[in-house]
Amino acid sequence: MSHSIFISGIDTDAGKSYVTGWLAKSIARSGKNVATMKFIQTGNVGRSEDIEVHRRIMGYDLPEDADLTTAPVIFTYPASPHLSAMIDRRPIDFDAIERSRLLLESRYDVVLIEGAGGLMVPLTETMLTIDYPRKHDLPVILVTNGRLGSINHTILSLEAIASRGMTLDSVVYNTYFDNDKVIAPDTHRYISQYLDRHFPGVKMIDCPVI
Repeated sequence: MSHSIFISGIDTDAGKSYVTGWLAKSIARSGKNVATMKFIQTGNVGRSEDIEVHRRIMGYDLPEDADLTTAPVIFTYPASPHLSAMIDRRPIDFDAIERSRLLLESRYDVVLIEGAGGLMVPLTETMLTIDYPRKHDLPVILVTNGRLGSINHTILSLEAIASRGMTLDSVVYNTYFDNDKVIAPDTHRYISQYLDRHFPGVKMIDCPVI
């Protein structure tokens, strides 16, 4: 895995936070020093609920949680970052995000950066979420699942990554949403075969329900 990896989902409720925590726990068990970061959090005040999800799954906190290095930008309204920033009447502090990312990179072997919603969620009027990992040349882990509509959302996300010449690290299939015993296995099969055809060598990893 690369030093820093950006984790996005096929939509807002794909299970990014759960998967980020699970991946961090798995990486830590392999002997690597790992940190997670929520680069923009909305719907909270003075804390990041997504970081709290990471820590519950990992089983321990990080020292950098105390001063919000792991969650450098927090807005109060639960909406896309561009709207939350307008409501709170302050812009996204991209410099703070970079300071946090670089500090974590200097201290940890792997940094997992959880995005906000899906790849096309707007950060500003002119910048989308996908523009952040593209600008900083970060590989992307895409989180998908077996809900109805996931095939469409997954392929659109993969097409967006490919069209921008970005690196797809892996696709993580979140089994938590495997409620329909007909749709879920077919979704898993279809996405796996799509990856084999269009992204040879890229793995699809199943994230179990913990």
